[in-house]
Amino acid sequence: MSFSIIINRRRFLQAASTALAAGALPSIASNKASAQTPGELRVLVYGGDTGKAMIEAYVKPFEAETGIKMTPITDQGDRASIEMMVAQNNVTVDVVTANQGSSFELSQKGLFEPIDYSIYRNEDLDGLADFAKQPFGVANVVYAFVMVYNTEKFPAGKLRPTTWAEFWDVNSFPGVRSLVSGQYGSEGPWEEALLADGVNPKDIYPMDLDRVFKSLDRIKPDIRKWWGTGSEIQQMMHDKAVDLVNAYDGRAGTLIKQGAPLEINRNQAKITWDYWQIVKGSPNAHAAQQFVAFTARADRQAAFSQLMPFGPSNLNAFKVLPEDIGRSLASHPDYLRSSVLIDSKWYAEKGSDGLTNTEKLVQRWNEWILL
Repeated sequence: MSFSIIINRRRFLQAASTALAAGALPSIASNKASAQTPGELRVLVYGGDTGKAMIEAYVKPFEAETGIKMTPITDQGDRASIEMMVAQNNVTVDVVTANQGSSFELSQKGLFEPIDYSIYRNEDLDGLADFAKQPFGVANVVYAFVMVYNTEKFPAGKLRPTTWAEFWDVNSFPGVRSLVSGQYGSEGPWEEALLADGVNPKDIYPMDLDRVFKSLDRIKPDIRKWWGTGSEIQQMMHDKAVDLVNAYDGRAGTLIKQGAPLEINRNQAKITWDYWQIVKGSPNAHAAQQFVAFTARADRQAAFSQLMPFGPSNLNAFKVLPEDIGRSLASHPDYLRSSVLIDSKWYAEKGSDGLTNTEKLVQRWNEWILL
């Protein structure tokens, strides 16, 4: 999934992430973001409920604490707008968010200000997960691809698959299956395929693409649907059209709260996240640095996670989150120990042919899916 996407990256935020990567979303340099006032900090906060939660957890408290005037923009960004703002030296949005893949690619083009970690409180630096602290950005929301099963098909007390190797084992665990499509390259079932083939999680990157597709060959006949959006897999789970899937944890969690007969298996979950970044040439860079540091505080991230089911990147937030909420979030320390972290830096790497690994995966997928 490549700029935040829909109730839960491709949940709405997921919608925003994906869209940034695809360059398909409305321009953040549009009219509503074009009249910047000196001293006014403009921050892109996603749309929908995610945007509302970010305003409550971050924007309003920061403005109250610092007196800095804030203008949250409940929209989603796109690569072209960021590149245009920097190229034309007309930065109309100071702080943006994007998923891992987009963040690494745009940072390589020098489109973001370096994060000033010297202003962070020691307890926040200590609490931030290692992956959260990048030179170009600070991770904000954390979410996961997880295995989800229908509890009517796989009831408690009966044998259930708990690894991707068991998901691939259709004889021992019969049921209708669905996996995420590989059409976007950076969000396909690649890591799951390698885990199913016995690859140690620490050896997933760099990926052996031949081994990925050989593993997918084995499960391909038993996949009812390769899903492409969060709303699509959520509908399939809601309609009980599938028994066993990989899905966004937020999508599944939303259905479980609504009473759907589903359960999440977080063993071998695939973790990803989005970053806050400060656009290069921001006219309010100092205030922007202060704001991003503010969002890294454990109390603020805990407040956000209680409004939206995204995990905090400051793991100290779990010290103040209610246990039941903490256990529903992808970045809970117990889950991180058995999860795989998506390495978007690898996806953005280019080979001797000039193609990124993401582009190579898309090419291989488009050929493979037609066979």
